[in-house]
Amino acid sequence: MEIRRLREFDLAELKAMNRLFAEVFDEPEIYLPGPPDAYLERLAGRDEFIALAASIEGKLAGGLVAYELIKLEQQRSEIYVYDLAVHDAFRRRGVATSLIEALKAIARECGAWMIFVQADPPDAPAVALYEGLGRREDVLHFDISPDADRPAR
Repeated sequence: MEIRRLREFDLAELKAMNRLFAEVFDEPEIYLPGPPDAYLERLAGRDEFIALAASIEGKLAGGLVAYELIKLEQQRSEIYVYDLAVHDAFRRRGVATSLIEALKAIARECGAWMIFVQADPPDAPAVALYEGLGRREDVLHFDISPDADRPAR
């Protein structure tokens, strides 16, 4: 398995990761057709944006997208895992755990003190994975739309 951080010159891989998320999460309307190339290049060029691709035998097996959040209260940051998906054909092979381990190394490198992730209770495999890696906190999540005419999804 190869884990690689994607950057602004990895447009094809970033688009493939969006297709993977669309398939695994069954949300094509969210992830497809995806943003324009110029947007992806700008985003992937930012140090605070972390996209990791896991490949097995040259095929995209899984992907992770995370963001470094710079903190006010102390000179430190946290890493928020926004998306993590493994293709059905590559499950139960340590792909997700390997992606998190690679993210831990990046977190240490940038001085982050914590990595956090949300999981929906019905997604038992994700909950089990994260419970095996860290401490569980039960919190409430709220979506607040900045546009009064657009309801939160």
